[in-house]
Amino acid sequence: MLSLHVTNETSRLRAVVLGTAVSNGPTPKAQDAYDPKSLEHLLAGTYPQEADMIQEMEAFNQVFQKYGVQVYRPELVPNENQIFSRDIAFVIDDKIIEAGILPERDKEFPAIQYIIDQVDPAKVIRIHDKENIHIEGGDVLLWNEYIFIGTYRGADYKDVKTARTNQAGIDLIKEHFPHKKVLTFDLVKSWSDARDNALHLDCCFQPVGTNKAIIYKGGFRDEREYQQLVDLFGPENLFHITRDEMYDMNSNVFSIAPDVVVSEKNFTRLNNWLRSQGFTVEEIPYAEIAKQEGLLRCSTLPLIRD
Repeated sequence: MLSLHVTNETSRLRAVVLGTAVSNGPTPKAQDAYDPKSLEHLLAGTYPQEADMIQEMEAFNQVFQKYGVQVYRPELVPNENQIFSRDIAFVIDDKIIEAGILPERDKEFPAIQYIIDQVDPAKVIRIHDKENIHIEGGDVLLWNEYIFIGTYRGADYKDVKTARTNQAGIDLIKEHFPHKKVLTFDLVKSWSDARDNALHLDCCFQPVGTNKAIIYKGGFRDEREYQQLVDLFGPENLFHITRDEMYDMNSNVFSIAPDVVVSEKNFTRLNNWLRSQGFTVEEIPYAEIAKQEGLLRCSTLPLIRD
């Protein structure tokens, strides 16, 4: 049996599902894009090539090997984008929750069924009403007794393709984890400009270490909710990123331990700050994958942290 355990974003990682870029499928048509950044690159003819993305994910895998992390990969679904394993499921405490994702991506979850089969069935939460319950792992961040959840509260939720987690998804988490303090954040969404689109909460906020976080103020529709995070972490512990840094996915790094962060090699300002705060920064190339509005955290599904 696999004993799941994840209570925060930064404790020492022991086991993880890393997505795969193998058999990624043909370059999508513009009308099939899931997010504005992918659309932008499709229209510009700069959409990432499979070979480059495989290389980037292998660099990530090598870092996990270096730290002795057990790495699982999804079973291959031919011609399917399976890079972003965070979207299809996520672990809270000792339970794994199947995400309520876009129906076009339903083929991805069965690819990790072999891992689910190793978990006590009582610890598996399936979403049976996917039409109404929407929640994706990128919107769910754990911080010990807190669960932070990104959402979109606009009246036009149904028409906003980049709105990924709704109130029904939040209610599901509250129901299963009544002992946790759940804080929700209304995120800025845009289809016309990827620089104004916080696809998930981890696109504009992420804890690092034991008391610090990366944050983009412009990603929050309600300044009071942004302020909650400032109050919780303390202004001196926050690294504020710019609109362009948010677009490049600077907040979507990934912690292997409280003092080890995997980051994109071009994030110069962030990586220098992390080092100045005493972190070991493992820099890897991930700029091609970033063109799909997802980065390091999006590609991972942690199963066990200390």
